[in-house]
Amino acid sequence: MILIAGPCVMESEENVMRIAESLKRYDEDDSIDFYFKASFDKANRTSLQSYRGPGLEEGMRVFEKVKERFGYKTLTDVHESCQVPDVARVVDVLQIPAFLCRQTDLLIAAAETDCIVNIKKGQFMVPADMQYSVLKVLKTRGFESADYDTSKKAGVWLTERGSTFGYGNLVVDMRALPIMRQFAPVVFDATHSVQMPGQGGKTGGDSSFVPYLARAAAATGVDGFFFETHFDPSVALSDGPNMIRLENLDRLIGQIKAIREIVEVC
Repeated sequence: MILIAGPCVMESEENVMRIAESLKRYDEDDSIDFYFKASFDKANRTSLQSYRGPGLEEGMRVFEKVKERFGYKTLTDVHESCQVPDVARVVDVLQIPAFLCRQTDLLIAAAETDCIVNIKKGQFMVPADMQYSVLKVLKTRGFESADYDTSKKAGVWLTERGSTFGYGNLVVDMRALPIMRQFAPVVFDATHSVQMPGQGGKTGGDSSFVPYLARAAAATGVDGFFFETHFDPSVALSDGPNMIRLENLDRLIGQIKAIREIVEVC
């Protein structure tokens, strides 16, 4: 099971290391393929006044310290093609943000690296149309068709994070998971799926729904899970309302594992 977890954005180095330390048990779990996630730049914040992160140079320095201290595989998002070479030298997974999931030059630049490419489904996208984003990466890497086995070999993932449902809300259509799973391994992003955009210059959320959606995705069938987590979401500098507290993550991971075992038996 793929597990991506970490803070939404890099805050202080001390906070990053504190969160990373708390996630050690998942990296040591042989049943989990663990990736530590944090953003060095949140380039799509609603307001100019919102905290974006430390930037590329400082962000890569912190990632190098995380890898040196904990040995974690790491994941971060890239917003522009010019960022890709410097980021790819440090992290293991390049994440394409949902708003940029069709951005051809960005997808090609990511595909030209040795990193896994994780493409987040846009909130505006038809799930079946994500095959074309996958194909942009696959064709750059010398493959011709978007299917699960090919994408797995080529190192391409898709991540579901909800779809726009009117104004200020997202909804998760569980049918999207098996649809997209035809084209690539699918990760379910439970914390971004409970976001509530457009809350007076910022994005809100309701983290109380995270466990319900995660358990439903486990029952539907996915390859992994994405949780933004923090020791105190109330003071997080980005996405606090939809993040899960570190102490609540372990119980939820246990529930997910139990559901996955039932699904595999059936």
